[in-house]
Amino acid sequence: MTDDDQELRVSKIRNGTVIDHLTAGEALNVLAILDIDGSGGEAVSIGMNVSSDRLGQKDIVKVEDRELSQSEVDVLAVVAPKATINIVRAYDVIEKKRVERPRVVHGVLSCPNRNCITNDNEPIETQFQVTENGLRCGYCGMIVRESEVTSHLAVNWVDLTD
Repeated sequence: MTDDDQELRVSKIRNGTVIDHLTAGEALNVLAILDIDGSGGEAVSIGMNVSSDRLGQKDIVKVEDRELSQSEVDVLAVVAPKATINIVRAYDVIEKKRVERPRVVHGVLSCPNRNCITNDNEPIETQFQVTENGLRCGYCGMIVRESEVTSHLAVNWVDLTD
């Protein structure tokens, strides 16, 4: 067997976004964050637990004909802080950047504290400060650990602010 036989072969995309250097096992969470469930017709390629010099193992998500908005990139930065985003046009990578974690996240997560004012049918948008320990609710102080973030994603997230 040659080295060529050992390579991962995933077809290039003509136009769209490649989300690389995801922590192994996060690809499906990324699809959930991007609201991709197969019903929208997007062509998606997923590589899971792929060998990586930088991470050991990683996931990769390729989404054809879709460039992520800055808000989508910011949400990904919360759950995949080591990710890189590659924008592809005409089979060429025209932009490559590492995600940057925002300092504050608005309207993206629901607070796990049932007694928090944001869960009391009040017209208040959630606000979480991104800290080393996780995300801290700006109203009640509850901490959401990074490993719990995807389970607290709000269905209709609106925007992120630096």
